[in-house]
Amino acid sequence: ADLRFSGPLRRGPAVVHLVRDPVAGRTFELGPKEHFVLIRLDGERTLGQVGDAYAERFRSRLADPHWSRLLGLFGTRRLLAGAPVPVAPAPDRPANRVLDGRIALVADAAGLVDRLHRLLRPLLGVPATVAGGLAVAALLVLVVAEAGALRDATGEAVGQPGTLVALFVALQLSTAGHELAHGVVARRFGGTVSEFGLRWRLPMVYPYCTVEDIQFLPRRRHQVAVAAAGAAANLLFLLPVAAAWLLLPADAGIRPAAGALLVLGVVFALANLLPFPPLDGYQILGYALRTSRLAGESRTFLALALRRRDLSAYPPPLRRVYGGYGALVVLVSGAALVAVLLVAHRVLADRWGSAAGVAPAAVLIALLALWAAGNHARKRRSEVAA
Repeated sequence: ADLRFSGPLRRGPAVVHLVRDPVAGRTFELGPKEHFVLIRLDGERTLGQVGDAYAERFRSRLADPHWSRLLGLFGTRRLLAGAPVPVAPAPDRPANRVLDGRIALVADAAGLVDRLHRLLRPLLGVPATVAGGLAVAALLVLVVAEAGALRDATGEAVGQPGTLVALFVALQLSTAGHELAHGVVARRFGGTVSEFGLRWRLPMVYPYCTVEDIQFLPRRRHQVAVAAAGAAANLLFLLPVAAAWLLLPADAGIRPAAGALLVLGVVFALANLLPFPPLDGYQILGYALRTSRLAGESRTFLALALRRRDLSAYPPPLRRVYGGYGALVVLVSGAALVAVLLVAHRVLADRWGSAAGVAPAAVLIALLALWAAGNHARKRRSEVAA
């Protein structure tokens, strides 16, 4: 009864079912045939009845060697009644270093999320969700309508060191709310939270929340809701800021900070919805499309397609999924790159003049070179380890 099963997921041309053993702390995959047999071993059906159902479903009968292999597989993975209860392993976590590490901020993350869930439960129903969605839509309309004034306010705030510190603190609080929102919505639909803490990968420092069992929630919309909860919380966090922007006098000293927080908060929330791993937008796509390892499997599919290899193992709907994801990544990457270059050019033009058009491209080339060097170094370390 403690085992968790996912629905069918596409991993490349194959269909897999994830099985999680929370006692042993393991998650592994089963194929459709193994899953078909396993879920029928309920203590009421005989092996003969399960074998008959299998033969009807797959047009072949399980012989004794097949039964031995299947039952041996299930036994070694603690899927059969009477298997010894393993000792839960200690979390496999690398030691903290100066440049990279994490630390738990609360001893009982699940208890914290339970208390927040009880407090926020009235806000998680359909009426409150619809009202929140309308408020967020109004917020985005406001940001577009006030784009010029918000841009000027952001430029003014960036030049004030004290305001920058306050903006950093506010964005960190928004990030903490983002992570806790994942946990609270997961708790509403039956998921669990195992840890809430602070992670650093210098120069970045940010909160994190480890949510278990999202892929094992029974409904696809619940999985999508958990993945989207963080960005929704970021935007809801900005509603009081938007009210302050509208109500404060134009010459109020705090207004530039409010404008900058609106711009940075909206950019942060929407950037999290981009379809790149490990962002929330990528997770939403994976849950919505019932796929596992969408990015990697899409690369494999596109490589086969470009080499004109046999794609008969991929049914037409799956070809559209992987091909469409590849096209989406190219389009979004191109649009994001153009937007960043245009914004950088506009910001730098006042200081650097004609050189502003060269600087963003130079920075981009430097970042790509650093990424390539890091990727090469990781491959070399892997070869040495092997």
